[in-house]
Amino acid sequence: MSQQKISIKNGNGQGITLSAIINFPEGFDENKKYPVVVVSHPGGGVKEQAAGLYAKKLSENALLTIAYDASYQGESTGEPRQLENPYIRTEDVSAVIDYLTTLSYVDAERIGAMGICAGAGYTANAAINDHRIKAVGMVSAVNIGSMFRNGWENNVQDADAMPYLIAGATARTNDAKEGLQTMPLAPMKEEDAPNEELREAWEYYHTSRCQYPTAPGWATLRSLTQIITYDAYNKAEAFFTQPLLAIVGSVAGSAWMSDDLLKIAATTDKKKYIISGANHMSLYDRENYVNEAVSQLVPFFSEKL
Repeated sequence: MSQQKISIKNGNGQGITLSAIINFPEGFDENKKYPVVVVSHPGGGVKEQAAGLYAKKLSENALLTIAYDASYQGESTGEPRQLENPYIRTEDVSAVIDYLTTLSYVDAERIGAMGICAGAGYTANAAINDHRIKAVGMVSAVNIGSMFRNGWENNVQDADAMPYLIAGATARTNDAKEGLQTMPLAPMKEEDAPNEELREAWEYYHTSRCQYPTAPGWATLRSLTQIITYDAYNKAEAFFTQPLLAIVGSVAGSAWMSDDLLKIAATTDKKKYIISGANHMSLYDRENYVNEAVSQLVPFFSEKL
């Protein structure tokens, strides 16, 4: 048995059931105890895409892993569909850990977590709050609050994001009267992409490159009232004490969001690994870049857990 699809009762009070896939290392013995790595997907993604790819590759290198769909997304339950509330996404990481601690073959003292894009930001936030997480890996990290406030290239002032807050609040009023309003998390059409990197985001989610039926690529517009004021790295300077590995592409427009955490995290065990030639999206699925990232993540988790 190389993997198992499971359902997790989310203990965070929303009545959600999370859908997840556990990946077992070769020679798995349920009578032994294993370290485990929780893998969180990008905003707009699902467990069958980048998160599942990394989880599978880590498990091929002797690590037990779990990839899951966020609350309200993928095959997990919850209404409204495609809610991207970052506080809930952060709590999802801890909900998966709650479940893992009940498994006889999981060593609860050796739990690591990683994520891709916004999933990396949520993982960092979860690690600040939940010190059952003993090591953190980030791939193309995005602090979703910073990205929406400050733009992909960090060239917008916080206060200038006020229209997004207003739009989110207006959407909540309209939702209450008329039904759900949505917004793209990645460009929905190729011509909507402002640059090549985000054109690749469209390609990833909306073409045969990696599209998946449960990943429509949009979120509820009401989510903006939570996203705009969210900071995935809130209080990292005091409470982020775990080992940290941040993997970024050398030409990734999002690299500044990894640097933001590396600058302030309280831990002295922190490292940035740069993958030459890769942009933000390359690290989702381009085999040579993913394999290079995995070649760093495997020894990192093996050593730190």
